[in-house]
Amino acid sequence: MRRRLVAALAALSTTASFVITAVAATTVITAAPAQALENGLARTPPMGFNNWNTTHCRAEFNEKMVMDMADIFVSRGLKDVGYQYVNIDDCWAKPQRNAQGNLEPDPVRFPRGIKFVADYVHSKGLKFGIYTSAGTKTCNTAGFPGGLNNEQRDANLFASWGVDYLKYDNCNNQGVDAKQRYTKMRDALAATGRPIVYSICEWGQNKPWEWAQNVGNLWRTTGDINDTYSKMVDIFKRNLPLAQYAKPGAWNDPDMLEVGNGGMTPTEYRSHFSLWAIMAAPLLIGSDLRKVSQENFTTLLNKDVIDVDQDRLGIQGKQISVSGNNYVIAKPLSNGDYAVALFNNNSSTQTISTTASAIGIGQSSSYNLKDLWSKSTRSTTGAISASVPAHGTVMYRVSKGVRTPPAAGTHQVSDLSWDTASNGWGPVEKDRSNGERPAGDGKTLTINGTTYTKGLGVHAASEVSVYLGRACSTFSASVGIDDEVAGSNGTVVFQVFADGTTIADSGTMTGAMAAKQLSGSLANAEQLRLVVTNGGDTINYDHADWANPTITCG
Repeated sequence: MRRRLVAALAALSTTASFVITAVAATTVITAAPAQALENGLARTPPMGFNNWNTTHCRAEFNEKMVMDMADIFVSRGLKDVGYQYVNIDDCWAKPQRNAQGNLEPDPVRFPRGIKFVADYVHSKGLKFGIYTSAGTKTCNTAGFPGGLNNEQRDANLFASWGVDYLKYDNCNNQGVDAKQRYTKMRDALAATGRPIVYSICEWGQNKPWEWAQNVGNLWRTTGDINDTYSKMVDIFKRNLPLAQYAKPGAWNDPDMLEVGNGGMTPTEYRSHFSLWAIMAAPLLIGSDLRKVSQENFTTLLNKDVIDVDQDRLGIQGKQISVSGNNYVIAKPLSNGDYAVALFNNNSSTQTISTTASAIGIGQSSSYNLKDLWSKSTRSTTGAISASVPAHGTVMYRVSKGVRTPPAAGTHQVSDLSWDTASNGWGPVEKDRSNGERPAGDGKTLTINGTTYTKGLGVHAASEVSVYLGRACSTFSASVGIDDEVAGSNGTVVFQVFADGTTIADSGTMTGAMAAKQLSGSLANAEQLRLVVTNGGDTINYDHADWANPTITCG
């Protein structure tokens, strides 16, 4: 039987006041029990600036540039739309450690030191990030000292300077196992007691999406980007299939933005920004904001597109279809809407089409489409289509035009229309177990020998949401791991939310346990959300059943 290749998320305590690493749950509307070394950070993809794409190691990378970026974040509205991290990259340090073994800033680039710059960034209501490598030296040929075997020393120094974000690169690693190197720095950061977002820049060489969720807050999935359309598209194609591994606090990172650096057209930059947003990627500006044209600056400030990236549900968009280099990508949003990107990877204008049914938004008599670039709106009965220019992307926010709450009476959730239905493997199944990947291939729902005719078969991580419209009063269900999972394999946690409030929580359940009854009040709730997360095991046979999930309305 196939199993998703996901790294185990193991709950672990610490004596520090917080713990560094990745996410606990599929949703962040309400915090869920930790399944990792949870630091509570990066609950949406980090947004900010990094100098590398525009300066590399040249002399214009200096104190003044970094402070100018912080000023521009405030004066030109970037802070207001969510950008907060002002990060510096390689070449900030002297070529050797000092007599005490500590890193020291380059006195020409940073004459008043790193703490002075960090304090300035903080004074603007922003956060400051720094860089080093999980090796003996960093990546630049000048050979600045790296963090390998100096993890705690460097973490303490960074914390003393007020660092809020660490990018940890992969050069000169001496062949030491990647997970070992990155985990050692994770623990060093945790021991400082300072909340520091941890960015693993391992280039995707050792498939970090399979092991980094309990190590870092984000991990590079590819090699470096450059300011060309072809490289941007290549990275997009590599990152797109990894949607199942992204979640709040733990993100696939296809590298920094090139928007405004001049190597692509404004249309191509809008595609770049749209594709990164719908993939729930970090949005780290890699251009010198003092030089970016107004058109490209407007791209970076598009709040409608940013809201898709920053949606608190934390689901990376998935490919719905690709035909003739025309892509349809859809991403469910926390309020029941969907974002849809129609990307034309051709050299001529194309008409790209999909449907409300294909993206999975659920049934409605009509749908509202908002074009997130032109800001135009229209309604449709289900068709979603646009004429898309060469190398361009049309991005819609799709919402149900008429949302009807369930009628008075008692309803099985499997019989209702769902707002969203995301699943860790294959589709959410109605009235049968999760089974294998194809829809409808599951078996009779069975928990510890008891069978059920109604319910939902899911695979963690999973979420099903239903519009209630304040018309319903109670929820109940029996929950457990389906008997198609052998013995005690698999651990999951079931949670029930009424809007942002947890109304029921199963705690960790195993395949050896009998069904557990969950119930709670839905009074005045707009939305019911049924969430299943991995319980912390390393096996991931997480076939979970919502048996007889019932709501009472009216």
